Formats: sequence, structure tokens, C-alpha cells
Amino acid sequence: MVNLQSQTNYHTMKRTFFLLLGLWLAFGMQARRLNIIYETDMGNDVDDALAIDMLYKYDLQKQIKLMAVMLNKEGQFPPQYIDLLNTWYGKRRIPIGVTGRADKSIVAGNNYTQTVCEETDAQGKPLYKRSIKDYSTLLPAPKLYRKLLAKAKDHSVTIVSVGFSTNLALLLDTEADEYSPLSGRELVKRKVERLVTMAGHIGNPRYHEYNVVNDIPACQKVFREWPTPVVTSPFELGEHIKYPASSIENDFGWTAHHPIVDSYKAYLPKIEDRPTWDLTAVLFAINPQDFFTLSAPGQITVTDEGSTLFKPQADGSHYYLSVTPDQAKRILNYFITTITKKP
Repeated sequence: MVNLQSQTNYHTMKRTFFLLLGLWLAFGMQARRLNIIYETDMGNDVDDALAIDMLYKYDLQKQIKLMAVMLNKEGQFPPQYIDLLNTWYGKRRIPIGVTGRADKSIVAGNNYTQTVCEETDAQGKPLYKRSIKDYSTLLPAPKLYRKLLAKAKDHSVTIVSVGFSTNLALLLDTEADEYSPLSGRELVKRKVERLVTMAGHIGNPRYHEYNVVNDIPACQKVFREWPTPVVTSPFELGEHIKYPASSIENDFGWTAHHPIVDSYKAYLPKIEDRPTWDLTAVLFAINPQDFFTLSAPGQITVTDEGSTLFKPQADGSHYYLSVTPDQAKRILNYFITTITKKP
């Protein structure tokens, strides 16, 4: 004879166990502090600056550890500008990797990194403090990548790349050194969990997106050889969600001077709503489950002209993001709330 009470108790205990297990796993995932490396062409468009503001705040809230800022933008002012931001946000120890890139990238507006670095107060002193005395001591980005990845736990690092692929391609080609006996590709495969990029235009195969065309061979190499999953936030997504100029003008009353606001105002002669290309990549890297629609797996191929072609593939390691109108509204509200909040 079956004991119904015992059977009921067994199933109740079983359901409770799996419920508690699910909650424990969810809490563990939520509590895990993400290791983030930010790869940026800071100075070419102001969305890079808005995106790094989010990263500093995530770091201050202990949601992430911002391990480094890697620059793939040429010139003397981008590293000074990142040092300035590190200092302003109270994160002066975040290392900066510099690019060896000599080619001049196309800039639509003013180079705000120079403008903000050269701002002065009423006494003629720099408006924003810096912490680094000698910028020539900064490591090249591929070398700094190796130094940091060698110390990281396996599969623990997310790279958010919102500029050119130059540094990432160079990293793949690095050889064993004082930091690790592994090749660059082996080191990435062991230490990196995923790469999140802002690159390409999936909706229009004839469109040659800016981050791609500034270094097509490097972008081809990364999409062809990168040994971890790659998620891209394409041009059309960020174009669809525009950060309002009215927020820049009105929502920062808690401070007399703000380097990101100054950057925004310096970039174009007239403030206007700007696409959130880089911000969407950062948001997905930190909150992947909350805001976006993720494609089926596939393979992204970069043509010699700079087009990005996505082909669905069951065993593919590439994905792209899209949003519904409702998701776009929620993302924009989240951006405004996050960026205008005091650090």
C-alpha cells in the first residue's frame, strides 16, 4: 500500500530543494563581481565617454572590477584623459594600456580628450587633476593584456571592445613572455570568458561601420580567430537609442564641473541627441539578461570592404544583439538614470 503522506512530503521536499538550489545559484551569479577590460578609441566619438562613466559606477558599486582601460586611439591626449577620469572617479590605480597605432582615425567632431585635458580654472590651473607623472611608462596594450590575463582566474574576464580591433589582433599574435608561457591565443582561450564588441551593421550588409573600417585586417582576424564567444552590439542598435541632449544640459546640477558633460559639450558645436553605440555593449556585458534579444549562434565574417555578414550556424560562437521598441525605451531610461547619478 502506497503511503500518500510520505509521497507528498517527498515531492514537497524535492521541490523545496530545487527552489533553494535555484535561488542559491541565482544569488551566486548575481554576487559574482565581473572582471572587465574596456577597449576603446576614446576621443573619436563621445559615446565612449558616456560608456566609461557607466563602468566606473559599476566598479564603485562593486558589481565589476574594471581591470584596465586599453586605448586603440592614437595620440597623446587619450591616455591623459583616462588618467584624468580615473582620478576624478577615485579610481587612479586602474591601469591604462596605450596603442602603437600611428594611423590617424577619422573624427566627426572635436577631439574632446584634448579639450577637457586643457581646461583650466579661474587661476589658470588644470580644471581636472591627474595622477600619472610620466605617460611614457604606460605599457603597450597587448603587453598589459598579457600581464593582467596571466594573473586572472580561468574564464573570468570579459573584454568590452568599443573601438578598433587593433590591440585584440596584436594580442592574439603575442608569444610567451615573462608573464605567461602561453601564446596570446592560448592565453585568451584560458582566461577570457567572452568578448563583447560594438562593431558592424548586421541589418545592412552593404554598410561599412566605423570601428570595422578603421582596421579591417585586425577586425577580420578577431572575428576569424578569437577563441571565445563573441557578442556584438551592431550599429543599428545604438543608432536606434539616442541619449538626449536635454539630459546633458539639465541633469547634472549636483556638480559645477563634470568631465563627461564637458566632453559631450566639446565634441560638437551644438549639443544634440547622440546614439548609444558603446553604451549598449557595456550594458549587455554587465546585465545580459535584462534588456536585449540575443540572436541564435552563428558566424560573423568581415569582408575586405568592411561589411559584416552574419550566417546562422548551430555550432557558431558569434551572436548579435537586437531590441524591441519596449526594450529600447527601458534601456534609454536606464542609461539616463545611471549616467546622471552622482558617483
